[in-house]
Amino acid sequence: MALVVIGGHTRNVGKTSVVAGLIAALPEFKWTAMKITQYGHNVCSRDGQPCHCATEDHTWAISEEKERSGLTDTSRFLAAGAEHVWWVRSEQGRLAEALPSIRKLLAASGNAILESNSILKFLRPDLYLTVLDPATADFKQSAQEFLDRADAVIMHNSKGTISWQGVSLKPVEGQPVFNIHPPEYVTPEIVEFVRGKLQKVE
Repeated sequence: MALVVIGGHTRNVGKTSVVAGLIAALPEFKWTAMKITQYGHNVCSRDGQPCHCATEDHTWAISEEKERSGLTDTSRFLAAGAEHVWWVRSEQGRLAEALPSIRKLLAASGNAILESNSILKFLRPDLYLTVLDPATADFKQSAQEFLDRADAVIMHNSKGTISWQGVSLKPVEGQPVFNIHPPEYVTPEIVEFVRGKLQKVE
């Protein structure tokens, strides 16, 4: 089993689009996909808006996506061709409580692709890609913490604009950088890079 993690420095930089694009481009890997969302004070960390991520009686929850409409992030994974898709929600700082269930789902899967930064505190993937957009100023602490573990960087073409303050990319010096121009988030070069890395795992 190969484990791929897609992270990014903040929300709305294209992490979901990268995951869906890789699932569609590499159907031979028969993916199980998982999105991990953390929330706090009834506000979703995904988009900063009030949400229904929180459960009334638990600090975390996991649900399987069955809808193929493509209207939600997890539905996009299913529509792209994933065999199974799971949505994990936890309170900020409580992801460890869901970890036994996450591990059980992954153990029963073939190849898995996860959208998350925080899961890197607990799992060591075979491949970790981080999505960066220099034009978006917010840079989460979790993204900085694990930047040195990135096997490659997927970088938005920012036309020279860099909005980050106090952020160094030195941890990824020497790693491959793949430039993207949305709405294209997954280029043939990215696909071949991922395929090559995962074939070595198999």
